[in-house]
Amino acid sequence: MNPSALIVVSFIASLQIALGAVVAQAETASPALVWNFDHEQPGTLPSEFSIGTLFDGRPAGDWQVLATDRAKSPPHVFAQVMAKGAEHAYKVVLIKEAIASDLNLEVSFLPIQGQADMGGGLIWRATDDRNYYLARANPLEQNIRVYRVEKGVRHLLQNFDQTIDVRQWHTLRVTHQGCRVNIFYDDKQVFDLCDKTFHDGMIGLWTKSDAVTYFDDLQLQHLK
Repeated sequence: MNPSALIVVSFIASLQIALGAVVAQAETASPALVWNFDHEQPGTLPSEFSIGTLFDGRPAGDWQVLATDRAKSPPHVFAQVMAKGAEHAYKVVLIKEAIASDLNLEVSFLPIQGQADMGGGLIWRATDDRNYYLARANPLEQNIRVYRVEKGVRHLLQNFDQTIDVRQWHTLRVTHQGCRVNIFYDDKQVFDLCDKTFHDGMIGLWTKSDAVTYFDDLQLQHLK
């Protein structure tokens, strides 16, 4: 076989391998579920969402759909707007019927205000509002952290120092398969770790203390 023919054969074989990998990846993931909140009534909590409770029994924040020209995908965002709270007041909202084990989970967030705390994050594999994994970004501390929360107590798994501009939207994304957790901030990988504490559970959103935060375009993709 002449060299030109060998090159063509090699190219076709490489193309087949690449296409096979893409098909295999597509076959291991289901279509994404998306919450953009644009068809919800402003001032309300979407019916499938459930607000957690603080340790004193009060609702864990004031979570509601807002109409705003600052939405990433107009016209609505989903917001935590209670601008007060104790240091360890974790504002938690869960999606009751979104149970997942292996997943891709993504949300866009815009920090609005906060003096004791700022920003927010993603919850996944939640048993309830006291037990879950958490990835959060904090513009006041200029870092991103991933926690395991058990009985309402956070246990730090990893920290990543990161400049977070409060004037623009950012994205957090989590991929969790088996014990392997990969977390991305604005499409840049910041964590790669393994934890075997929680195996499946609900997804949700999180803020802390007096942080007011807008969220948009929440997406969940089950991985098989």
